[in-house]
Amino acid sequence: MLPKLGKLPVSQVDQIAVRDALAPIWHEKAETARKAANRLNIVLKHAAALGLTVDLQAVDKARQLLGKQRHEAKRIEAVAWQEVPAFYATLWDGVSKLALRLLILTGVRSAAIRFATPEQFDFDAGIWTIPAAHMKGREGATDDFRVPLTDEAVKVVSEALRHGGEVLYPGLRGKLISDMTMSKFMKDRGMTARPHGFRSSLRTWAEETGQPFEVAETALGHVVGNMVERVYRRSDLIERRRPFMAAWADYVTGKGAADVVPLSGMQS
Repeated sequence: MLPKLGKLPVSQVDQIAVRDALAPIWHEKAETARKAANRLNIVLKHAAALGLTVDLQAVDKARQLLGKQRHEAKRIEAVAWQEVPAFYATLWDGVSKLALRLLILTGVRSAAIRFATPEQFDFDAGIWTIPAAHMKGREGATDDFRVPLTDEAVKVVSEALRHGGEVLYPGLRGKLISDMTMSKFMKDRGMTARPHGFRSSLRTWAEETGQPFEVAETALGHVVGNMVERVYRRSDLIERRRPFMAAWADYVTGKGAADVVPLSGMQS
């Protein structure tokens, strides 16, 4: 993604080199530039872990040199929460459909789906543990993210495991599916909505059905509260999120009514 840096020794990747590599796309292709910067950060951290000499602040300093991006973020279209069950019911065979089913059920971003591996899933504990490196938007959070697995999610993962391979959803030659695979599937169906929009579908369902704010936000991997509050509140609400995600799974699969009431024991 950053060919200008490809031949540089990692020890020579400083803020000037990063700035020069990102400058052509910093404003015109803001989202691509953001993703490239984040991935470069991951590479530098990995190099540091190997004991190589690197500047772990190179990307942050390059951002300062580049300035605030002028590109206006576009709203990602979402499937209305009332229409999610009907869409989910059409997802049966194929890697793309299985991937979309797990994405919808769990509310995670597509990166977590693409990088999912069999060993991340603990069926006995009913938990999917997503490495922190595959979670976006959790400022100040460095821990892995736990997702409670509903019965439907376990069913979907079990079906995906039959494909075998190092990743849960293999693409060509067993490698990761492209970050455009699920989007293309929806686009080919004539839909304007995209996979990321299902997070909005879930969040709106939670709001419309009166689910607790902190449970809904935590389920989406958002960091709740200010820095001081986070120091003292370290729970990821995993047990409160189980019935929350179960209610969403029941709704998505047609087992729950559209006018779901708040679950007992989940109020703030």
